[in-house]
Amino acid sequence: MNRTIRTTEDVLALLDGFFRPAEPFWDRFYEDRSAERPFFAPKPDENLVSWLDSGLLPPAPGRVLDLGCGTGRNAIHLASLGFEVDAVDLSATALAWAEERAREAGPGARPRFHRASIFEIQLPCDTYDLVYDSGCLHHLPPHRRVGYLALLDRVLAPGGHFAVTAFAAGAMGSERPDEELYRLGSLEGGLAYSPAELRSLFREFEPLEIRPMAAHGPDSEAFGVPFLLTALFQRTASL
Repeated sequence: MNRTIRTTEDVLALLDGFFRPAEPFWDRFYEDRSAERPFFAPKPDENLVSWLDSGLLPPAPGRVLDLGCGTGRNAIHLASLGFEVDAVDLSATALAWAEERAREAGPGARPRFHRASIFEIQLPCDTYDLVYDSGCLHHLPPHRRVGYLALLDRVLAPGGHFAVTAFAAGAMGSERPDEELYRLGSLEGGLAYSPAELRSLFREFEPLEIRPMAAHGPDSEAFGVPFLLTALFQRTASL
């Protein structure tokens, strides 16, 4: 059959086909644990630590949804502080590593890990006080931003916070226009975002801080690389 599109999901699946499948790529990415990839460090993002320490993010208790959690470094940190954490990732390889790290961290640092697409996950909680994304958004093709925004609208509690860390324009990632990415059939390793683009994309939320991630050395207890852009937003308290 040549005429198969009947629903919005059919259109999204068709557009997904312009790009390489994500799940096999990420399983291969996490297979070699000895690879020198900064994201493999078992440390929380420095911006997350800073926002919690400064009070920009309220302390535990609270519910957190970690999107694209990878090896669980931020989810485990938040759970260790007393947050109830649901962490989602496509890669079974990454989540197996995350489960190991959570066990090593002790009984007080056990997020609930879920292997699923963030667009298909059946979450145990209706709403979350914090939705945290470290490196998920910049690997989504442009058409999937629609579902990403719908997810935030559905699960972020009134007054809740949304935080995102993405490739910074001018430092790392593709800066090609969205339409050109479909002609190429590639995200070129990930999409770069500028502060203005994040403000525009998440214009329904109040921006609290948008800044480059601060560089942290290997001896630091926090993860920080200068080619990432960090942003913290808050949803209005009344819907």
